[in-house]
Amino acid sequence: MSPRKKKKFSDNLEKKILSLLKKYQKPLLLREIYHLLHIPSEKRKLVRSAIKNLLEEGKVIQIKRRKYGLPENYPVYKGKLRVHPDGFGFVETEEGQTVFIPPRKIKNALNGDIVFVRIEKITPKGPEGSIIKVLERKQKNIIGYLLKRKRFFFVEPEDPRFPFEIYIPKKRLHGAKREHLVVTKIIQNTSEFGLPIGEIVKDLGDPQNLETHTWAVIYSYELPHLWPHKVKKELARIPSEVTPEDKEKRKNLTKIPLVTIDGENARDFDDAICVKRTKRGYKLWVAIADVSHYVLKNTFLDKEAYLRGTSVYFPNMVVPMFPEKLSNHLCSLNPNVERLAMVVEIDFSKDGEIIKKDFYEAAIKSHARLTYTEVKKMIVDRDKNTIQKYRDLYPMLDIAAELALILREKRLKRGSLDFDLPEPEVIINMKGEVENIIKRERNLAHMLIEDFMIVANEAVAEYLTKREYPFLYRIHEKPDLNRFKQLAEIFLAYGIDIDYPEEITPYFFQDLIAKFSNKPYAYLFNSLLLRSLKQAKYSPENAGHFGLASNCYCHFTSPIRRYPDLVVHRTLKRALRNKKPPYKDEELEVMGKFLSERERIAEEAERDVLKRFQAFFMKDKIGEVFHGIITGVTAFGFFVDLEEYLVSGVVRVIDIKNDYYNLDEKGIALIGERTGKVFQLGQKVKVRLKDVDLKRFYINFEPLE
Repeated sequence: MSPRKKKKFSDNLEKKILSLLKKYQKPLLLREIYHLLHIPSEKRKLVRSAIKNLLEEGKVIQIKRRKYGLPENYPVYKGKLRVHPDGFGFVETEEGQTVFIPPRKIKNALNGDIVFVRIEKITPKGPEGSIIKVLERKQKNIIGYLLKRKRFFFVEPEDPRFPFEIYIPKKRLHGAKREHLVVTKIIQNTSEFGLPIGEIVKDLGDPQNLETHTWAVIYSYELPHLWPHKVKKELARIPSEVTPEDKEKRKNLTKIPLVTIDGENARDFDDAICVKRTKRGYKLWVAIADVSHYVLKNTFLDKEAYLRGTSVYFPNMVVPMFPEKLSNHLCSLNPNVERLAMVVEIDFSKDGEIIKKDFYEAAIKSHARLTYTEVKKMIVDRDKNTIQKYRDLYPMLDIAAELALILREKRLKRGSLDFDLPEPEVIINMKGEVENIIKRERNLAHMLIEDFMIVANEAVAEYLTKREYPFLYRIHEKPDLNRFKQLAEIFLAYGIDIDYPEEITPYFFQDLIAKFSNKPYAYLFNSLLLRSLKQAKYSPENAGHFGLASNCYCHFTSPIRRYPDLVVHRTLKRALRNKKPPYKDEELEVMGKFLSERERIAEEAERDVLKRFQAFFMKDKIGEVFHGIITGVTAFGFFVDLEEYLVSGVVRVIDIKNDYYNLDEKGIALIGERTGKVFQLGQKVKVRLKDVDLKRFYINFEPLE
């Protein structure tokens, strides 16, 4: 048969198969298809080939090993698979359903894959189904330990959600060393060992080294970290310093005493502030590095920054959104050098009401690189030595603190939320080891910068909205009342009866936070309240910002490390020049979704590194006793956050020796059958560190009386 005739026969065959399945309205076995279509044995190979094409195109689905049906006859949905370490999984469908998948029905799908799932039954807990097809392998890189057994090499994935090892043929080792942490990719689904065949992509090094684990996370989350050649070439054409041409048509603010205020270890400075007292109240300047002057839309630098979406910060390194020449030099507001900036200038009345707003391009010079600690010493501690060191700037900083407090009070009055939850700061010593994990300090100096950035972000968002220019808002939607009501059982257990309003407002949350204030369980309840809120995201549609109680908000103040801010800068420039908008709504819709997803990935990666570093920090503390609070309860045990360090771990039921414990109906306490002893959410406990698993990064405690 000629190729043309073969193609025609194949197309006709596909149509016949689809008609047959439509006619019978039920799944058919392969042998039934042969029989009903009267296919002779010598042409059955063509039927199998036609079905394979139909499966790939999604026109037919495989119900069982050799049973096929039409997708429209079965509830089949597309979604993302999340696999639990115990082997079962859940598919979050595009329609917003969550489908439970038993272990045997996950088949060869992996955590994070985009799949077709078929709902097979509805249980009291919700829909249950099986994976029909893997549409897209989301996780290309699998991180694991290279092991040798007899003459053969295998990679044991470090993520327990990958329930199999990967066989590595010798020619695919590429020089990787035994017992090292490696990056692997699957090149074939089966091998002589019944395992997938893989290839080593990169040897990350000794798993006892912290840097190895940071690189493991970078590869696991596939964070872009290498600069393509085209980006480097483009970067080389950008001047190393501000040129006279760059400053043309810009306001000269080099005499204004702008200062940057950042942490001790900060390397990029994208915002500078200055405050002056006026007859009517105050004048605030917020100067933001003008990244958009150097990074034009659709250049290679721009495309690479968009792909990254955000800089990712780890305790021992940064994966930046822009190369160092921009992020740490030309677009960093370093002291005593000229830099280009976009400036928001706002005049306030004495009680913090905005009188006038102005936006413009400027050339500036930061007059000092201050740290939060130094500013706190001046405006809170009134430290004479630090005040003397910065005697020319101190009066300005004192006025800035005065304005910041007025703005904060105004914002809190309108309902803005401040959970003030501790954030971990990992202290790395000279040897590259974790020395401590402490609560990150948050003082008046931090709040001062926070308040000025919020007011600048709002001012830009309001201006662009008024001008009807499409841009990316930073939105935070109202919480779901039903989701929030699930917390009621926990609050009731502590004697707190909540009267729910018809609509949840930021004021309602503020009242709750105030109710919990200074109580032993305040930390836990604030965490639960925060978790009950929706996640903030980027969108061209303004839905307001619930957490800040703001009707109109965007991100403008960090274009070095957040791509949405760069989008806003470009839009603001066009608006100021009365030129047509740089982005259309449809374009921004796609960008908003993608950049929100990049932000989530960065947050997950940062949490993953923290989890690893916590395990390494605790590894030499086995046998030591700690105090903590129970922050989560499950049938297998309870989670504990320590008071001494910002570290979390678990107490497993099997390690509570004095009784057999059951989870109560509300799911908030474990109760001993014989003793009646209770381990409840929010309860303070004394625990001993039992062991630390440096392969899975589990920290296991045992309770003490």
